[in-house]
Amino acid sequence: MHLIDTHTHLFLPEFNTDRAEMMERLHEKGVSKCFLPNIDVSTISSLLKTCDEFPSVCFPMMGLHPCSVDAAYKQQLAIIKEHFNNRKFYAVGEIGIDLYHDKTFAEQQKEAFRIQVEWAKEMNLPIVIHCRNSFNEVMNIVTETLDNRLRGIFHCFGGSIEEAKRIMDLKSFKMGIGGVVTYKKSTLPEILSQIPLSYIVLETDSPYLTPVPYRGKRNESSHIWYIANKLSEIYRLPIEKIADITTQNADEVFGTL
Repeated sequence: MHLIDTHTHLFLPEFNTDRAEMMERLHEKGVSKCFLPNIDVSTISSLLKTCDEFPSVCFPMMGLHPCSVDAAYKQQLAIIKEHFNNRKFYAVGEIGIDLYHDKTFAEQQKEAFRIQVEWAKEMNLPIVIHCRNSFNEVMNIVTETLDNRLRGIFHCFGGSIEEAKRIMDLKSFKMGIGGVVTYKKSTLPEILSQIPLSYIVLETDSPYLTPVPYRGKRNESSHIWYIANKLSEIYRLPIEKIADITTQNADEVFGTL
């Protein structure tokens, strides 16, 4: 069984004391690949170091997270863009719009998102979208810029069935499902029962959004097994089949490695 964690921040300080041991645990749970999204200029060094240390497992993305967009976002984007000239990245991410905590730089977030979407199209890379309290704003930009080069993942999908259908109508996007699907009060199981598995990829968003039975503790990529197991219940399929299909879906987005 091979599982892919399409979104995990294994380079963050939360893993500094046991990163190697954590990598062993994810192997034991059948996790063969982890895709690591950048956050901003301050995280580039630790992202690349982690991917260099574990090159057969960790695959980097490069982008500017919307919560890191501020008045100086263009300077950050210039530094980030330069890194694409220096090595291979597997997506432009994590990018998008977040209007949950602070709308101060909402217009700058939209512009930064547009700019990075165009990078992805130019480089034939997928995008990994952070979308919080901003589905319509994100979808407006995606549909405006949509062509046969644009593909990607709506990270941490937790929307309505109507929103899911709008994503499916794009044809070239998947929905990232993480630990929230295991929570007792989550509405995701009901929504997923109406979404074909062909549109789903698995993610942990480690160290955040830890699934049951580890909720309340640090998340890590080995816990993706519990997310896959929950999907096996929802779709009434063996966990091995969930792993096969979601791995194939991830390979469609990122390219078979």
